[in-house]
Amino acid sequence: MTTGAKPAVKPSPSAGGRALEAAQAALAAEHAAAYGYGVIGARIDPARATEAREAYGHHLSRRDRLTRTVRELGGAPRPSEAAYALPFEVRSPDDAERLAADIEDRVAGAYSDLVRAADGQLRRDAADALSAAAVRAARWRGSGVAFPGLAERSQGARTS
Repeated sequence: MTTGAKPAVKPSPSAGGRALEAAQAALAAEHAAAYGYGVIGARIDPARATEAREAYGHHLSRRDRLTRTVRELGGAPRPSEAAYALPFEVRSPDDAERLAADIEDRVAGAYSDLVRAADGQLRRDAADALSAAAVRAARWRGSGVAFPGLAERSQGARTS
């Protein structure tokens, strides 16, 4: 005998919910970036230390802005983790530069999602953050990618 009950369907998030979710993900990426730049600072070549400190400061500033944004969107900002797993061991200045490029690629990906989910000023701010991360990644790597923030399209399409 059937009860006439319909299977539970998870509703898709509203536009505001998608923006909040994407802002939380970007905030998490900024938390991880700040942690990663702490590791980078310990291993980076002294000639690039100023660049690493500036990037670290930039990520702290973006993190603080995103914390406010999440609150404005009605959410509770996710706190940072005590530590983050790095994608590889960082033993040398070259490893530190590679980690910096990887971090910036990940941050660009998070902001790419926020660009898609947001509108208005938040979308413009996310696009600016995506662009800044892509430029930093290109500087650390020595080359750019065809579609910054879109990992699935940039893997095989490196540019100089």
